[in-house]
Amino acid sequence: MSDADRVVILGGHGKIALLAAPKLKNAGYAVDAVIRKPEQSNDVEAAGANPVVLDIESADTQALADLFTGAKAVVFSAGAGGGNPERTKAVDFEAATRSIDAAAQAGVNRYVIVSYATAGIDLDRVDPENSFYPYVEAKHGADEYLRASSLDYTILGPGGLTLEPSPGTLTLADARGDVDGQAPAEGTNTTSRDLVADVITYVVDTGAGVRETVNFYDGNTPIAEAVR
Repeated sequence: MSDADRVVILGGHGKIALLAAPKLKNAGYAVDAVIRKPEQSNDVEAAGANPVVLDIESADTQALADLFTGAKAVVFSAGAGGGNPERTKAVDFEAATRSIDAAAQAGVNRYVIVSYATAGIDLDRVDPENSFYPYVEAKHGADEYLRASSLDYTILGPGGLTLEPSPGTLTLADARGDVDGQAPAEGTNTTSRDLVADVITYVVDTGAGVRETVNFYDGNTPIAEAVR
């Protein structure tokens, strides 16, 4: 397998990454899963990925570029997990933007980031005093930084994440998180993490959704029909 068949996932021990790794492997890719703690290696290896211990919170652009060089794609699925505004900014925004710069520096044009469905509008509607606001600010900022880059990006915007099995099908939402111009009915604006992993694999493998933001929930439309 050539290096061009390699995908680097940042946040390699996260739930979505651990679901995406075996799907990418089955699609013919080698997966470097970047993790912060060596003790996470066994879980990553069990998912079929190669663990790479690197703290993206402190790694500089050059270190990331060295890791990315020669890869087919970079997938940013990392997150601080909330609760600490400073760390949320450090991981969800600062590490994300460094990784975007590093991908460009390394000549890896394909970049996929996991955001969330209403990241584009929440900055204007979430109270800055709300504990959720630092996350909103970080994800919105990272998405905008990526859109301003020259990379062949895809921004994935799932709804409320669940642990349900992937339906393999989805419903597209607009920039407001609405479906066909209407707010989704209660309980229908959720997205299986397993489906997010399916969409990651699809867009990496096919090149679909380039320079697009794809907001989606579990639904009934085949992925290949919805994302082109």
